[in-house]
Amino acid sequence: MAKRDYYEVLSIERNASAAELKKAYRRLAMKHHPDRNPDDASAEEKFKEAKEAYEVLNDARKRSAYDQFGHAGVDPSAQGGGGAGFGHGGFSFSDIFEDVFGGGARSSSGSRVYRGADLRYSLELSLEDAVRGSTVKVRVPSKVICKTCDGSGARKGSSASLCATCGGHGQVRMQQGFFSVQQTCPKCQGSGKTIASPCGTCHGDGRVAEQKTLSVKVPAGVDNGDRIRLAGEGEVGENGGPAGDLYVQIKVRPHAIFERDGNDLYCEVPISFVTATLGGELDVPTLDGRVKLRVNEETQSGKTFRLRGKGVKSVHGNGVGDLLCKVAIETPVNLSKEQKEMLVTFEKSMTENAHKHSPKARSWIDGVKNFFDEMKF
Repeated sequence: MAKRDYYEVLSIERNASAAELKKAYRRLAMKHHPDRNPDDASAEEKFKEAKEAYEVLNDARKRSAYDQFGHAGVDPSAQGGGGAGFGHGGFSFSDIFEDVFGGGARSSSGSRVYRGADLRYSLELSLEDAVRGSTVKVRVPSKVICKTCDGSGARKGSSASLCATCGGHGQVRMQQGFFSVQQTCPKCQGSGKTIASPCGTCHGDGRVAEQKTLSVKVPAGVDNGDRIRLAGEGEVGENGGPAGDLYVQIKVRPHAIFERDGNDLYCEVPISFVTATLGGELDVPTLDGRVKLRVNEETQSGKTFRLRGKGVKSVHGNGVGDLLCKVAIETPVNLSKEQKEMLVTFEKSMTENAHKHSPKARSWIDGVKNFFDEMKF
């Protein structure tokens, strides 16, 4: 299948500015990113297509070659083609190699630029904030552009110069017989520039460590292990390169009442022996307030009641879970002498028709008897 025009992929005009190009790419990347579209092969292909188009059009030399010769101008296998791609007006195979294997792109000054590192931040939330969503301010240690030298790395009144060893490429090529080996320039460590008078604040790096305060919008329904990606909020790149991303990892604190499983909530509700026997109504807490739970008579311990729609609304918008209440019959404690005597009298009244009042106990006793009979001790 023939490749689509890169401008068509990004839905921009051929004379679009760098800012328009970046905005178009970011919109498509956010829409089709695999993290947002798990198990969607179509979205993944669109994401790759947009990324390829952006990487070509964002490079001035590649864009010029593409505008003149189309896909052939940026295809390293398309040798010839009027000299596009490998002549001085195009770009060399080493550029493609470096883009794929992390060599970085070039700035307008010819220096190598590198994308900034991605950052990770663990955000702990209450169950209520995770379910309802919230906006949280976080402080993230990062590297930002040095304000003293505006990211140049050079002391005020001076400037960086192209590295004499690599000519600003950041790479040097060594010839060994028929083989040509390319490696990071040992003089400039791949930056493509040398600084005679480094900035006293950043010591020539162009970046300084700083705590950034960011507002993170947490969507309703997030759960343990979910990640929120903030594009461009990672560390700034070297030599003016693009910033990395910030990934916020969600951790939900244990709750005093509820446990969560997917979109469902679970809780244990203690009830009295009398309520379990005669039935009644209980006030049950939910994340939306109290609701009445009707307990049927002769309810056994461990019985689970389902309150539909009282769970968690899915972060993906796929409905709302339920609240499941498991009743636990609580044994009375600290009884008075009179209360104990009443229970003894009650127990005696139960033994007259034990099979009728306690069918599970009766069947259990019969089972134990049969077990011992078969074992023949």
